[in-house]
Amino acid sequence: MHRTRVSRHLAAPRAAVYRMLLDPEAVARWRVPDGMSARVHAFDAREGGLFRVSLTYEGPGTGKSGARTDTYHGRFARLVPDERIVEVLEFETPDPALRGAMTLTTTLADAPGGGTDVTVDHEGLPDAVPAADNETGTRMALGRLAALLDGEEPADHPA
Repeated sequence: MHRTRVSRHLAAPRAAVYRMLLDPEAVARWRVPDGMSARVHAFDAREGGLFRVSLTYEGPGTGKSGARTDTYHGRFARLVPDERIVEVLEFETPDPALRGAMTLTTTLADAPGGGTDVTVDHEGLPDAVPAADNETGTRMALGRLAALLDGEEPADHPA
């Protein structure tokens, strides 16, 4: 198991960023790497609330849960409005190398000069998921979030 950390500055205030992190329709649009689409099956955005999301490769790709799909489920372990979201999640997979609970902590802080600094810590990442791939996917997703907060439809962003 290993850990990744990715940070990004967003021009929007913390309250706006926090709302986007917990809005299932927005999550389906931004919390996905380039070249994939997301489907939110369940999303109860409260402490203890459950979620389930599938990411599907738009082109050829090997998924963790199926031929072209990565599905994960989990719960919101802690919600601190406008500051922090802690999720405990797990891939739905028959592969023991990809199993196990992971913790995803998203922290929001006021940025000097305005906007929000977002830090995403992913702990307990299975060794079968390369850290560099996880970091790249997180950067892509945060790029999509930035576009959405700027009033644009998210498009593919380079990592």
